[in-house]
Amino acid sequence: MSPAPLLMAVPNFSEGRDPAIVEAIVEAMRAAGGEILDWSADVDHHRCVVTVVGSPELVERAALAGAAVAVARIDLNRHCGVHPRVGALDVLPFVPLAGLDLAAARAVARRVGERIASDVGVPVYFYGEASQPPGRPLSALRRGGFEALRTSWPADRPPDVTPQGWRHEGAHPTAGVTCVGARRVLLAWNIFVTGIDDAAARRIAVHIREAGDGFSGVRALALRLPSSGRLQLSMNIEDAEQASPMAVFRRVEELVQARGGEIEETEVIGMVPDSLVWQAAADRLRLRSGSVQRLLSRRVLQLVTEAGRTSQDA
Repeated sequence: MSPAPLLMAVPNFSEGRDPAIVEAIVEAMRAAGGEILDWSADVDHHRCVVTVVGSPELVERAALAGAAVAVARIDLNRHCGVHPRVGALDVLPFVPLAGLDLAAARAVARRVGERIASDVGVPVYFYGEASQPPGRPLSALRRGGFEALRTSWPADRPPDVTPQGWRHEGAHPTAGVTCVGARRVLLAWNIFVTGIDDAAARRIAVHIREAGDGFSGVRALALRLPSSGRLQLSMNIEDAEQASPMAVFRRVEELVQARGGEIEETEVIGMVPDSLVWQAAADRLRLRSGSVQRLLSRRVLQLVTEAGRTSQDA
């Protein structure tokens, strides 16, 4: 018997301070049939991140249910956080797991994007593997935030999909736009540092991110958190095969220590990718070359995925 295809979505909502709204979003997604693996809310980022898995059909339903609550209850005109945002449901990536590939995730993303426009009433941009051509970065869509889209569309950024009969010159007046994408498993990672100032942290972020000739597929911002005063390097590692999380960590540590600071702790947002644990263990234990490839969980996942692809091709 072939395994059931498994899809993951990791919607990011622009609400991290009102527990009632966050709980309403999570419960709506759960009631739609999605299996909620994790959710977290952050007051400084003013953001909630939910991880939902299931069959493509159930994940689609859960994503649309969460989108409807977000659009009804979040007003970006009253929203201010340290994290860039353009929408109430800001980002909606779909990630293929067992029995699916990126092409399948892309198909789901395109279908859900159309329904967010038609059923929920919010304009949509496609990014990552869901854009045409593939590879459009989120940073290109978030430039200037919601405020840059509120009254008119920038000349270089018309939306990919708008609701039928759309009468606004720009984004939804309270819910903005939604960026829908398809991608591989991503590591959302915050590193807290002490002993350096904000300017030094910003320089470190430039050194490690791809746009600054750092690591391929790494996005990084230096953020001062108002609630605690802590200094954070907020990173996305888009492909742990291209940019080893431990290599990124060691480089950050080196740059921080060279400026007289130190790393306090790290925080993973959402689920912890297996690659982070594998590489950290291999690095700390000095495992021989090839040991990571023999990890049981990795081989089982590989076999399940290959079996799913074979059954689809049959």
